[in-house]
This record gives sequence, C-alpha cells and structure tokens, in this order.
Amino acid sequence: MSLYFVTGTDTDAGKTLISAGLLARARTQGLTTRGIKPVASGSTRTARGLRNRDALLLQRYSAPAVDYTEVNPVTLEPAVAPHLAAREAGMTLEASSLIAHIRRVQASPRQFGLVEGAGGWRVPLNRQEDLSAIARALELPVILVIGLRLGCINHARLSAEAIRADGLRLAGWVGNHIDPDYAEIEDTQTMLAHHLDAPCLGHVPWIDAAEARGPEVAARHLRLPGEAH
Repeated sequence: MSLYFVTGTDTDAGKTLISAGLLARARTQGLTTRGIKPVASGSTRTARGLRNRDALLLQRYSAPAVDYTEVNPVTLEPAVAPHLAAREAGMTLEASSLIAHIRRVQASPRQFGLVEGAGGWRVPLNRQEDLSAIARALELPVILVIGLRLGCINHARLSAEAIRADGLRLAGWVGNHIDPDYAEIEDTQTMLAHHLDAPCLGHVPWIDAAEARGPEVAARHLRLPGEAH
C-alpha cells in the first residue's frame, strides 16, 4: 500500500484535479485506488445529505467503489476555510478523529491511495492544529501541487521548506497550468525544477473546469511517485 498526502501551494491550485488524475493514472496500471478528503467545505445539500464536488470526484476514481463517507467523513456547507465552516456548523475539527478515520479505512488497503488536504500546508483545523498534522501523524510522503501563476515559485519553495521542516519527505511536485493567460510556463517550471530538489510528477496543461473527463486528460501528463519517465 502506497499512501500519499496531497497539498497545494494555495487555494485553487488544482489539488483535486491532480489527485483524481493520479488515481486515474494508477487505475490504468491495474492498481486498486482510494482517494480520501478528510475535511471538505463548500458542499451542497442533496437528497443523500451534504455532498462536496471534490470528494465526489475522488470517490469516482476510487476502485473498487467506496462509500462517500469513507472518502469524506467531515462535510461542511459554507465555502470558507475548514475551521470557519466548522464553527458555523457548531463543531470543532480535531486532527485525532480524522487520523482515526484514515487508519480505519486503511484496514482495507489499496495499492495506491491519496489523502487530499484543503488549501495549503498551513491551513488550520483549529487554534492549535493544522491540517498537515494528519500527514505528520501518519508519516505520509507529500505530493505538492503548484498552481502555475505569478508568485507560484515563492509559494512552492516556502511550502517545500515547511514540509521538510515538519520531518516529511516531498515525494514529488506537479506543475498545474491554472491560468490560461500566464505566459511564463516554461521558465517557471525550469526554476521550480532547479529549486525544489524533488521529482517532477508532471506538467499538466490548462484544462477547462467543465471538462468532465479532466482527470483522464490530466493522467496523460502525470506519473506516479517512483514511476519511470
């Protein structure tokens, strides 16, 4: 079982697209897969309860099929930071309960799995804990999704430094072209490769958010950690 923690340089860096793309890539290689989104805010009320679009995408690319609550144990409606959404819902998020959920799920292991965070590495769960506490407690290698736009080199370098300062391994990074008007893609990716000292797992071109098969498109531009070029 290989389980990785996926974080981003910031909100809207494209973590879910890349996570689903990596799961899709693993499935093309015949691997069993599982995506986990421990906390998801910005969810919609449905006949089956609150559902989060990102978590549903991870569920879609988990094989064999999994229940929604296995993917996303804490679903919050407001589209704000998790700790604020939890406060509005009258609850407090705790890393220990999320870690316990992941450990229960891992009792039925898959060959390739991802735990997707929210926002960046230092997004808070509460006043004392960040979401990265999950990765630290489970000692998960980290995949960093970099939204390619102005300022991303600084964000990526600081994120990589924070991940390593927390004692974790940066298993790889992905350059995700989130701004179709950003013209400095090649130079930015060259600079990222020079500074990050970790494998590049792919450069994903801009994909329209309305593209239903976006993860399959992304998968063609990705490789799994440890997979040869």
